[in-house]
Amino acid sequence: MLTSYLPVVLGLLILYSFVMGRRRIRVAADAQAVRPHSQFGYYGLYVALWCGLPALIVVLAWLMFGPVIVDAVVMSSLPDQVTAGLDSAKLGLLEAEIKAIAGGVVFGEPSAAVVAAAERLNSLRGISSTAMFVVVVCVALGAIAYSRRRVAPDFRARNKVERTTFWLMVLCSVIAIVTTVGIVLSLLFESFRFFQLVPFWEFLFGTTWDPQMPIRADQVAAEGAFGALPVLAGTVLISVIAMLVAIPVGLLTAIYLAEYAPGRVRASVKPVVEILAGIPTIVYGFFAVLTVAPWLRQMGAAIGLDVAPNSAMAAGAVMGIMIIPFISSLSDDALHAVPQSLRDGAAALGATRRETIIQVIFPAALPGIVGGILLAVSRAIGETMIVVMAAGLIANATANPFEAVTTVTVQIVTLLIGDTEFDSPKTLAAFALGLMLFVITLGLNLVALTVTKKYRERYE
Repeated sequence: MLTSYLPVVLGLLILYSFVMGRRRIRVAADAQAVRPHSQFGYYGLYVALWCGLPALIVVLAWLMFGPVIVDAVVMSSLPDQVTAGLDSAKLGLLEAEIKAIAGGVVFGEPSAAVVAAAERLNSLRGISSTAMFVVVVCVALGAIAYSRRRVAPDFRARNKVERTTFWLMVLCSVIAIVTTVGIVLSLLFESFRFFQLVPFWEFLFGTTWDPQMPIRADQVAAEGAFGALPVLAGTVLISVIAMLVAIPVGLLTAIYLAEYAPGRVRASVKPVVEILAGIPTIVYGFFAVLTVAPWLRQMGAAIGLDVAPNSAMAAGAVMGIMIIPFISSLSDDALHAVPQSLRDGAAALGATRRETIIQVIFPAALPGIVGGILLAVSRAIGETMIVVMAAGLIANATANPFEAVTTVTVQIVTLLIGDTEFDSPKTLAAFALGLMLFVITLGLNLVALTVTKKYRERYE
């Protein structure tokens, strides 16, 4: 399809417009023997922006509304006997069947009308793809021709480029804010629906979590219990274990790399430590299940302890190993950012290196260190794969690290898997758990901001 070549073609047009804009202003300035208002690069950027932005707007609009229009045309072209008597839910299933057949996935023996609709869908998609390619290229070429005519020595290209860049940054900020507000509102709305079915205090302080209940009329299940305290206890327990592993190792590693290690050693050791951050979490989950959990059971049996096959200790320890690079790297950067004058002043007063680190460097770098620790805590709270594989799905309100527990994120995943309808307490409970997780993370951020503000005022 032509759309696969569109990024390359559009990129080449933007590059050509930049080079052409620079060349045109050079020629115009030499011909008039005057100095242009802006540097040559700004004229190239002005033409490149005029080439790229309108084309990008057309692409986004086409990708947003094109499929909707194509689907509407296909559904409206179906015979009346096919769509007669179908409600919105069944029409959605029919549309999904047509799309599946158009993608090459066939279930059973579809009717001739459905097969014809799938062929029509593929045909319209091809026409839409070709039309988008042609329209986007024409818009880009037209924008190049328009902006090229405006390139002149007295044209204020720098002002135009900087103003456009400013509004692009404003747009990105607005998108980020609107996205955040949308996420929060969706959590609040769905959580409000959940609390209409389940009392708030029962959810927050209940000691039994058993959300298995019938979703459809033909299903048989228990009434369900939605006490989130066991789920929250498991999240806190695993996060605490992970922090007990990650914080000491990460901080000591950062202190060694920043204050003791020679430059050559630091340059080779730090990338090796940061490799841990690039390992997929599923690999850590396999490591926890196949290596750490059996080893803990063997060690527990040797000293008379009963260790569950899926324990909080196995999940927390492996999670702590995973988040060591977050604490180590950010703490190392914070320690390196401390001015050398503080070290020299402490040495002039007769302080040893250990005293300088503990009493001068560490407090000065505390805002950055706290930020790294809070980022690691957020990563630990939001981790899912390791907990699913190493800790399990049992909601257990316990402080024993050798028992099986579960976390908030794992329960959110399990509640939204399979045949779900968002009108049952079982599925709506996922949004209530998400809201609780959001509040916890927000509280951690407020604590980090308070600590950062306090020590930043003291040491700046």
